[in-house]
Amino acid sequence: MKHGARNDIPAEVVEIKHGTLMAQVEVRLVGTEYRMSSVMTLDSLRALGLQLGDRVSVVAKAVNVLLTKS
Repeated sequence: MKHGARNDIPAEVVEIKHGTLMAQVEVRLVGTEYRMSSVMTLDSLRALGLQLGDRVSVVAKAVNVLLTKS
C-alpha cells in the first residue's frame, strides 16, 4: 500500500479489544517491548482480517496511527 507517511514500523498484533462499533488493536514493535495502539471501525478490522500474531506495519502520521497488514 502506498502512503505519504515517513514512519513505517514493523509490529505484531498482541491484543484486540472489540466494542460495539470500534476496535482497539494493540501491537508490539518488532525487536522491542514497546507497544502502540490503533483504533478503527469493526468494518476496517474485518476488511484487514487482523488476528492475534499477525505482522503489521505501523504507519504513524500526525496524530493518526494506521496499520497495514504485512
